[in-house]
Amino acid sequence: QVQLVESGGGLVQAGGSLRLSCAASGRTFSNYAMGWFRQASGKEREFVAAISYTSGGTYYPDSIKGRFTISRDNGKNMLYLQMNSLKLDDTAVYYCAAAGRVIPTTLEKVDYWGQGTQVTVSS
Repeated sequence: QVQLVESGGGLVQAGGSLRLSCAASGRTFSNYAMGWFRQASGKEREFVAAISYTSGGTYYPDSIKGRFTISRDNGKNMLYLQMNSLKLDDTAVYYCAAAGRVIPTTLEKVDYWGQGTQVTVSS
């Protein structure tokens, strides 16, 4: 089992920045590729960013690329998401995700989920 706990969400104005964190515990963190997903009210959960086991590769959908940066610190068992130039459409609950076999770029590839942290972008 891997336990994931997100933090860092909150209220921010459009154009602002936030940094989300995810603390992992349980099994060896570096054995898991990690990712972030989000779910806006009334919408399906969607992929935001992913990172390989040793930070060798990062992955983003086109809608996110250039604004968000995913990173990890295997020594601290931590995953991060730096979010810049936030837009109203970025308002959602953000979830940390872990995958033991593949890079988690879709819901089906995720083995473990965090409980989520709310990000609200205001005008």
